[in-house]
This record gives sequence, C-alpha cells and structure tokens, in this order.
Amino acid sequence: MTIYFYGADDVPYGCFSNFSAHDMELDGQLWPTSEHYFQAQKFIGTRHAELVRRARTPLRAAELGRDPSRPLRRDWERVKDEVMRQAVGAKFRAHADIRGILLSTGDQEIVEDTGTDHYWGRGRTGTGKNMLGRILMRTRSRLRAEAG
Repeated sequence: MTIYFYGADDVPYGCFSNFSAHDMELDGQLWPTSEHYFQAQKFIGTRHAELVRRARTPLRAAELGRDPSRPLRRDWERVKDEVMRQAVGAKFRAHADIRGILLSTGDQEIVEDTGTDHYWGRGRTGTGKNMLGRILMRTRSRLRAEAG
C-alpha cells in the first residue's frame, strides 16, 4: 500500500508536509517549520536567510525562498537534497509523536501527492521523482536503526 500526503492538515500524514507546524533546532537556531529551514538555506550567510527564518508562515517562507530577485547560493542545486534530508531528520527527531507516525508506516511507500512539483512530489503525471517521499522513507529507516 502507498501512503499519499500533501496538506499539513491532512490526518494522519499531514506531519509529512514541510508546512506542518513542527519546529526544530538546526545550525544553532530554532526554525518554525522544515519549510522555513529549507528555504532559508538557499540564502545562507545573507540577510535573506534571516528574513525567511522569521517569516510568519511556511507559505510566506516558501514565497520568499522562491522569489527570483533574491540571489541563490551558487551550489544550491548540488546541496538541496542534503538540506532537505537535514531538515526532515531534525523535525522527526525533535517530535516523538510524529516520529511514531512515520515509524508506524512500516515499509510502505510514501509519496507527496502534488500535481505541481515533479521533483519533490509525484507531479501531474505521477512520474515525478518524489524526492521528499524518498527522503521521508530514508529518514524512517535511519530512525528505525537508531531505535535499535
């Protein structure tokens, strides 16, 4: 069976969304959501990063992070998957309740059910890379190994 998720309010798997209201500490700072962290990393070392971290909502953080007038770090395409892995890992390590939900999925495939994102989700055609789903499944395996 495949688990599809998208909205942060979807029960029970909304916590898989980067927009879910689960804060975490990474790089010595508190981040309201994994979306805030991910988007801010596009501008690491600039004032834009802090603007994103302080955004009122994850949607606003995403809007700021996707603003084409803000200069992306040069290595972004090379590091973005690792940044997402760090964010997702920190989020699920910080919150036992959602860690339990992720671990309860066993070995089921996890898919971000979005028609607009062919990289992080399955995309309109269902043939997208589903990188967020893949990172969640890898995080699940690591958490399981850490738990012994």
